[in-house]
Amino acid sequence: MQRKGTVEGVRIYKTRWFHRWATREGLTDTALRAAVMEMANGLADALGGHVYKKRIGLPGRGKRGGARTLIAFRRGDKAIFLYGYPKNERANIGDRELEALRLLAAQLLSYSDRDIEKAISAGELIEVRNHGQA
Repeated sequence: MQRKGTVEGVRIYKTRWFHRWATREGLTDTALRAAVMEMANGLADALGGHVYKKRIGLPGRGKRGGARTLIAFRRGDKAIFLYGYPKNERANIGDRELEALRLLAAQLLSYSDRDIEKAISAGELIEVRNHGQA
């Protein structure tokens, strides 16, 4: 049975930085949930260390003119949106940035449910909502 607020049994979160950026870009939780559903079906680029790159369409621009997101992802467990950028502003991230994101992904994916709740309480993580519900 799938838990409320999950996609394919995966809890979905976003970092505080990502949440601010996504809000400015008009990326909705619905779009983020759809991206995780696609990831669960193998439609994402693996960058190693549980970091994936996923293209997401921006309102009025679609995927071609959209954004790239970097996500810490462990199948059947959790997905955490870490970083995003408009495709037209940069082609890719550098090796040093990717290594930092891999370290962050390892740390966040190792969080217990209690650690996740603490991070949410501190405002460091935000749970992606399903039509207004966690």
